[in-house]
Amino acid sequence: MRDYEEVTAFLGEWGRFQRLVFFLLSASIIPNGFNGMSAVFLAGTPEHRCAVPRGANLSGEWRNASIPLELRGGRAVPSRCRRYRLAALANFSALGLRPGSDVELGSLEQEPCLDGWEYSRDVYRSTIVTEWNLVCEDDWKAPLTTSLFYVGVLIGSFISGQLSDRFGRKNILFLTMAVQTGFSFLQIFSTSWEMFTVLFLIVGMGQISNYVVAFILGTEILGKSVRIIFSTLGVCIFFAIGYMLLPLFAYFIRDWRMLLLALTVPGLFCIPLWWIIPESPRWLISQGRYKEAEVIIRKAAKINGVPAPAVLFNTGEMQDSKPQQQQKAILLDLFRTRNIATITIMSLLLWFFTSVGYFGLSLSTPNWHGNAYINCFLSAVIEVPAYVIAWLLLRSLPRRYSLSGTLFLGGSVVLFIQLVPADFNVLSVGLVMLGKFGITAAFSMLYVYNVELYPTLVRNMAVGATSTASRLGSIIAPYFVYLGAYDRFLPYILMGSLTVLIGILTLFLPESYGNPLPESFEQMLKVKCFRNGQQSTGVRNSKESPKILVTPL
Repeated sequence: MRDYEEVTAFLGEWGRFQRLVFFLLSASIIPNGFNGMSAVFLAGTPEHRCAVPRGANLSGEWRNASIPLELRGGRAVPSRCRRYRLAALANFSALGLRPGSDVELGSLEQEPCLDGWEYSRDVYRSTIVTEWNLVCEDDWKAPLTTSLFYVGVLIGSFISGQLSDRFGRKNILFLTMAVQTGFSFLQIFSTSWEMFTVLFLIVGMGQISNYVVAFILGTEILGKSVRIIFSTLGVCIFFAIGYMLLPLFAYFIRDWRMLLLALTVPGLFCIPLWWIIPESPRWLISQGRYKEAEVIIRKAAKINGVPAPAVLFNTGEMQDSKPQQQQKAILLDLFRTRNIATITIMSLLLWFFTSVGYFGLSLSTPNWHGNAYINCFLSAVIEVPAYVIAWLLLRSLPRRYSLSGTLFLGGSVVLFIQLVPADFNVLSVGLVMLGKFGITAAFSMLYVYNVELYPTLVRNMAVGATSTASRLGSIIAPYFVYLGAYDRFLPYILMGSLTVLIGILTLFLPESYGNPLPESFEQMLKVKCFRNGQQSTGVRNSKESPKILVTPL
């Protein structure tokens, strides 16, 4: 049986059909960019203080002094969660006593915000935080909202591949687009934090599923040379474009419900793509639907203006050709020798902490100095050169040094932020941006490196396991940002030190650049400290074939 690439070689690599698929699938990723980071503005926490009711019978002087001061960021600022007991203040006000001179404020009894809060409207007009008072005793709910979105992402990443394998790439692509858009729209009508959070989790499931299926569909339709650009630059840069649009929408629409409505509308523009984007011919062939695959390929030939052969598929030959029975792998195979176990553990840590750094810096943009909207936009813009640099590094330099260098760059500059004087705001933002650049570049290189480390039998399982570690990192990342409420530099110290450590650890992984993909456990590259040692026992019986040439992906 002829290879699919050989059958469709007459289409060329970069015809009008391929360009159409490339850009339309990449464009379908744009809503993922602003939905993935929308919590930055939907769950933004403005400055707040205890509300003092108008009927509190306080003089203007006592009303202004009703909120105690607390030390935050080296400055004395009004407390966010406490006030002086209003009954006592009303007595002092009725007696004509003055705060500070007649009454020592530090000795007064305090109470929580019994009458709610007053929120600053300088940055946000309304968010889910101001809607349901997710502050003080309930301030844990805001990061939990974001974490549960990423729990949805974790669930979606598990089910999307299986659904698309069973029901088709195109069907699941548009179904997940509908889930993402439809449930985002339903969030507008949320009547409680609980309702909003459950819907947000479902949006997360649709968001990642759309991304994964579009990625699979593109890699299966496009030729080898274009496939690499699509997977490393196409989807990533269009994700960044969506990310850039988020602060633009949020700047002009500062009410969270209206912002959600605006973020939902672009999803409707994907509806006409149903009649343009084709199903994957590879998937159709795998299901025995050769005639449908042939129709798509002949249509592609017509669009490209090239003649198609009279016979594309010898159906009888293809039906007679059964794939050879392959040995099934289990999760424990990722730990069955000392070498592969070490690679797996190091890879899991690498993905986990890189994800914490990426999402932690992305979600913390409102905490940076300066304008929250400009900071978010810059955080998105810096991803474009990061993806380009990552692509260039993958083409020409060893994987270990590229990954370690970008991680060390990202982590060290984030660590350095605490040493910047408070007046040098532009410098501190610049360092955060440089840190985001390094971590984003490393994150985008992990997929390629991970594929090259593992043999065919467990490759997909390894990618799934490490991707799960990445999702777990994104789930806890909001709580790294949450620590900034206690110490402004603590999130950067933790993220920076962990990123530097994982960058150093990467140097001990094997170097895969220029090597063929391993087909068996014996062909796997050795961890640096094991290279001179004896190979661990316990590998399934198979003959070592060091001279076999394997075509790299």
